[in-house]
Amino acid sequence: MNLSEIFKSIQIKYTSLSDNCIKDLLNELKIISFAKNEIFVKEGQFSKKAYFVIAGSARAYYYKNDKDITDWFAFEGDFICPIVSFFSNKPSPHYLQAIEDSTLAEISKEKFDELTKTHLELQRLINAIVTETMLKQQKRISSILFYSAEEKYRQLLQEYPNILNRTPLKHIASHLGMTLETLSRVRKIQI
Repeated sequence: MNLSEIFKSIQIKYTSLSDNCIKDLLNELKIISFAKNEIFVKEGQFSKKAYFVIAGSARAYYYKNDKDITDWFAFEGDFICPIVSFFSNKPSPHYLQAIEDSTLAEISKEKFDELTKTHLELQRLINAIVTETMLKQQKRISSILFYSAEEKYRQLLQEYPNILNRTPLKHIASHLGMTLETLSRVRKIQI
C-alpha cells in the first residue's frame, strides 16, 4: 500500500480529507516497521503516538496476574494507539505489539493537534476513529457478557475473516474471554 492508497482507504472508511490536509499529513507521518512479536509500546509508558496499519497487524493487550489478555486487533486499514496515554496523558495500561512483520504510519499527538488547527476535517477524522473504536469495544464487551463461546467465535470471524491465518490462537482465545481449550472445542464444532 503506497501513501496515496493509505489516504484513499482512510477516506473510504472514515471521512474525506482535502488535498492540502493530505499533503500536510504526509509531511508529518513517519513510516516505521516492526518485526513479528515486537512490542512498540509498553505498559506504564507514556506514548503520544497513533499508528495506521499499512501492512501486517498489531494488537493491544494487558498483562495482568501472569495472563496476556488481548484487548483489540488492528489489521491493514486500521488505527491503533495506546488510547489512555494518547488522550489523557497517563501511562499506558496496554502493550502494543506487532503480530506479524508490520509497516505502520506513525504520527505524534502534538503534530496531529497542530494540524487540526489548520485542517478542521482532521477533527472529523479523529471523531470517526474514536467512534469506531468505542463501538467495537462495546460490541466486544456485549459479546463477552451475553454471547456463548460459539457466538463470540462466529462474530469474530465475521469481523476478521482471515484472523485464523494471521494471529496465534492464544491471542484470539484471550480476546474472546475464553481458554485455549474452549476455543479449540468451538473450532471443532464450527468445522
